Amino acid sequence: MHQDAPLSQRANAIAAALRARGVAPCTTALILGTGLGSVVDMLDDPLVVRYEDVHGMPRSTAPGHAGQFVHGRLGDHKVLAMQGRFHPYEGWKGQEILLPVCALRRLGIENLLITNASGALNPAYKPGDIVLIEDHLNLTGSNPLVGRNDDAIGVRFPDLSQVYWPPFLALAKSVAARLGYALPSGIYAGVLGPSLETPAERRLLRMTGADLVGMSTVYEVIAAAHCGMKVLALAAVTNMALGTPSARADSIEEVLANAQAASLPMSRLLASLVAEIESANDAQRLPPSG
Repeated sequence: MHQDAPLSQRANAIAAALRARGVAPCTTALILGTGLGSVVDMLDDPLVVRYEDVHGMPRSTAPGHAGQFVHGRLGDHKVLAMQGRFHPYEGWKGQEILLPVCALRRLGIENLLITNASGALNPAYKPGDIVLIEDHLNLTGSNPLVGRNDDAIGVRFPDLSQVYWPPFLALAKSVAARLGYALPSGIYAGVLGPSLETPAERRLLRMTGADLVGMSTVYEVIAAAHCGMKVLALAAVTNMALGTPSARADSIEEVLANAQAASLPMSRLLASLVAEIESANDAQRLPPSG
């Protein structure tokens, strides 16, 4: 399908291609960040569909991103995971990042759980920590909704006042406490990248109230709100980003190693959250979004 086709048509085509490959209806999806794709190892009866085999899908080129859909059962519930995402720094435009999220909605997804690897602006965090994102600052310089709006996808001016859905925030705190995990909450600053921030930029970000910094997530969250999904986002702290004179150089190797250290508790937390969300939905205990 031509790239100038309406977004809803392109999203429908991706959803139809996934159905044709055996992806069954489900209500919860995961977008897994750098080095955090191991949650798919917990899925029973996994069905893998590579992005490159779905016409119209972008391609993941970032390190630590497998670039595939994985559909399976997490406990008693079917979920669909995106093992790998798309970043503006790879050259993808906002609507190309919007497209896969819209396709998820076309598959019946109502709940979107997002993970990322983040630098810690807050000195109370340490590498390997998991942080619950309660709000964000979009400092990328753009927005995935720039351009022609497709009313079949969502409204022109979606409200973001509760984009990180409050019942999910409360649920995540409760589940983490039951598992014995500390789960601080914080504000995420999304920047363009791909260069890491200068010390002065990191100090400025901290002054704005941000606790975390990274190069993803904000576009997906905006896209999910545009499509009418409920969102929860978790960050794995992979490096300190304090902007102090004594700070040592960051490396992708360190980021991947610390993401790996966080992957097991992240996977356990996500598995419990999915079970709670699906059970609550079945019992209609959670209010609708919006």
